[in-house]
Amino acid sequence: MNLIIQGKSREYQAGINALDILADLDSELKKTALAARLNGELIELMAPIEQDGELEFLGFEDEEARHVLRHTASHVMASAVKTLYPSAKLAIGPAIENGFYYDFDVDEPFTPEALEQIEKQMKHIIKKNDREIRFTLPREEAIAFMQERNEPYKVELIRDLPEDAVISFYRQGDFVDLCAGPHLPNTGRIKAFKLTSVAGAYWRGDEKNKMLQRIYGTAFTEKEAMDEYLTMLEEAKKRDHRRLGRELDLFDILDEGPGFPFFYPKGMVLRNLLEGYWHEIHEKAGYEEIKTPVILNRSLWEQSGHWDNYRENMYTTRIDDQDFAIKPMNCPGGILAFKRRKWSYRDLPRRMGELGLVHRHEKSGTLHGLMRVRCFTQDDAHIFCTPEQIKEEVMAIYKLDDDVYKAFGFPYKVELSTRPENSIGSDEMWELSTQALKEALEDLHVPYTINEGDGAFYGPKIDFHLRDSIGRSWQCGTIQLDMNLPERFDLSYTGPDGEKHRPVMLHRVVYGSIERFIGILTEHFGGAFPLWLSPVQARIMTITDRADEAAKALKERMEAAGLRAELDLRNEKIGFKVREAQMMKIPYMLVLGDREAAEGTVSVRTRKGETMDGVKQDELVSYLVSEDRARALERNWSI
Repeated sequence: MNLIIQGKSREYQAGINALDILADLDSELKKTALAARLNGELIELMAPIEQDGELEFLGFEDEEARHVLRHTASHVMASAVKTLYPSAKLAIGPAIENGFYYDFDVDEPFTPEALEQIEKQMKHIIKKNDREIRFTLPREEAIAFMQERNEPYKVELIRDLPEDAVISFYRQGDFVDLCAGPHLPNTGRIKAFKLTSVAGAYWRGDEKNKMLQRIYGTAFTEKEAMDEYLTMLEEAKKRDHRRLGRELDLFDILDEGPGFPFFYPKGMVLRNLLEGYWHEIHEKAGYEEIKTPVILNRSLWEQSGHWDNYRENMYTTRIDDQDFAIKPMNCPGGILAFKRRKWSYRDLPRRMGELGLVHRHEKSGTLHGLMRVRCFTQDDAHIFCTPEQIKEEVMAIYKLDDDVYKAFGFPYKVELSTRPENSIGSDEMWELSTQALKEALEDLHVPYTINEGDGAFYGPKIDFHLRDSIGRSWQCGTIQLDMNLPERFDLSYTGPDGEKHRPVMLHRVVYGSIERFIGILTEHFGGAFPLWLSPVQARIMTITDRADEAAKALKERMEAAGLRAELDLRNEKIGFKVREAQMMKIPYMLVLGDREAAEGTVSVRTRKGETMDGVKQDELVSYLVSEDRARALERNWSI
């Protein structure tokens, strides 16, 4: 059997596994390999190799290999739980981004002290370095095997598999679990791990099912890397937008409206600034703004396909004995706006933007602050163009997105998602669409990765993954190419030949949704927004009441210049006033005493603790206006 390893051809006996091949190699791979890839397919190191091909060894830097490590860690955790809580019932335990979890049915919720004991038991299991041994059983034997072990959730999972399925299990010491794999060869390869939290989770995500206990954790090959990650998690807790939204009096989610955000006056300032910026950049880019109704009738949603495929996520009502739905997305309304008149090829492209309020019924267990809500405003745009205009329009959208993300200080990565299994449309349509997106990115010299099979059911898409100030990734912008809805709604334009032709539809968002983007920005800046986004840009405070009139005059001067300022004339010590303003993350604290009032100056304190005394008020206002209008992320002036 011939294998290509690190560019070299090597001969091995069929049935050898990657572990034995590693032993034959004089390489650092022996220490770092977690899994392997044979002819592009992920395999575990102990799997027998029966065919020729290219063999690649995978370390922690590979996402799939990280999942193998963390999935094995989830089994170690399950083994520890079963040792400490023999009556616990096992549900599922997958690897996820940055870690793993396992769901358990237990009599009492896990406490922080319980997690400590589970961690201690996991260390014992890892130290034993048990091998991960895979074996299989026919479906009925597998059911009986799990019934004997009193694992009803596993029995249910097996019963959902096909009649002729061969079911795989992994044995790790005395612990056995239903699992498709792959795994590490042994538990000792887990060098660093940490259980991070516990939460409730419905079995199979269904609110009608029993609430289980879900333990989250993470695992790494090096303790230093894990410590960095855990430090990031602690920083993320400090930046939690839900807490900051309440503390800074910006927004909140109340029990009276789960999933339906409340925005308070300061939060509305932030929201209006983002929407104003959106209007500005779209007007410059040649977009027309439209507004479509929130409620539209059933026949429209049947025509779009949402009534049959998305109804469980839609809120519906009856009006005049007809079925209606609150829109879960803006696209059908945008299509009706396009269809209102006849178009010539000379009229295209038509770029229609809409800040449209949509509602989607999300399960209560998935709701999370502003990140996952039941009503939100999508910064949508729908572009109707000829097939020949696709590449040019995609390039223009990309440049607009790039400008926006730079304005907020977000580096990003681009991902091209291709045809999924449940797609509609012809092979020719998909090939044309995907190639157009590829060519646009390549002409822009944009590095991108392919996300195979993750496109929308109606077309391929480009996604923008933003990286925030503490290294987390957020998927915000998207460009989706759609040849399905123009077909469903019989859209057309008159071509140069005088005949009717079908336009292409591009779906596009930049923020994603206003609400979620505000949540991301709040965490990205830790609530300390740059001056142009700060609801209150400066707080003017006095040392004595003799300076009150001067403070009021300064506030009027700042507001006349378009700045947002507020007064603090309370009879409190100035140190208390400054600390309180810093806690509210106000960019500038302007202090006036008798001398400043007499001289027309001000003492400036920044939220970072910098101080500047004797600053002329006129100069200060000029500097702040300059920083505000430049939409600067950092202070761009010095005194």
